[in-house]
Amino acid sequence: MSIPPPYLEEVSPGIFVYVQPDGSWFLNNAGFLVGSESVVAVDTVGTEKRAHAFREALERTTPHPVQALINTHAHGDHTHGNFAFWPQTAVIGHERARREILHSNAPEGVSERFPTADFGQFRHVPPMVTFTDRMSVHVDTLEVQLTHLGPAHTTNDVVAWIPERRVLFAGDLAFNGGTPFAMAGSVLGWLDILPALRAFEADVVVPGHGPVCGMEVFDTVETYLRWVADLARGGHADGVPPLEVAQSVDLGQFADLTDPERLVGNLHRAYADLEADMGGAPRGGALADPVGAFDDMIVLNGGKPLNSHA
Repeated sequence: MSIPPPYLEEVSPGIFVYVQPDGSWFLNNAGFLVGSESVVAVDTVGTEKRAHAFREALERTTPHPVQALINTHAHGDHTHGNFAFWPQTAVIGHERARREILHSNAPEGVSERFPTADFGQFRHVPPMVTFTDRMSVHVDTLEVQLTHLGPAHTTNDVVAWIPERRVLFAGDLAFNGGTPFAMAGSVLGWLDILPALRAFEADVVVPGHGPVCGMEVFDTVETYLRWVADLARGGHADGVPPLEVAQSVDLGQFADLTDPERLVGNLHRAYADLEADMGGAPRGGALADPVGAFDDMIVLNGGKPLNSHA
């Protein structure tokens, strides 16, 4: 399968999005804001080769140094490329993102789960500047407001909102054309924070994966997550394992989303949400068997390893 090359899209003067088609596993979006003397980047990408390509695209656009790099969450597709900017750039992220990256699997472990991806060589570089709730970063007079929301896609999701331009870098709280993935966060928690995402009333939404879009992306995310939550309630009540539930359903309106095998991972998380709520525990805790959840996704994928074109 031939995947189109990444491309830059200027969504507002001086605000660029680096889009990696087709937005499937490890093909995320990044971006950067160009000031009069410096640059602030939002996320990086997931492989050594692609990290260098992203940096080269940035440097073709502006000669200014990258003063800061914001990570919207800890997942490797958004943070593996941090190394390409380190140590000249201050990496910023949620305090939980720092902890998660420090305890991440070695690159070899990632390669085993996604054998079709060419990860190359990289080192994990966690945020050096962390926060818990909110903070602001400034590009000249332009304010970038960082807000932690969740647990949702993960426990450490951060959105970057540029109110003067009405541009929202939503990270993986928005998938455009791809299956939303909550295995590391909370299905029910993600549903809970959708009103906060809609409250931005953004003119431009930069999703974590897929083409730049508008607020309508949150309608698709919500419809999918409510479907997963309903499946989980029924399956959990009947004592049916997540894999059996996933194998028994017709994807229907979600059949064209990339990476449909994420359904069973989402069901594992939705079951954990229900159990957390019943026991009074916080959502987003570690799954009892995360390796088994990944194995179930492989089964749902026809027994084939999870496929990435990165």
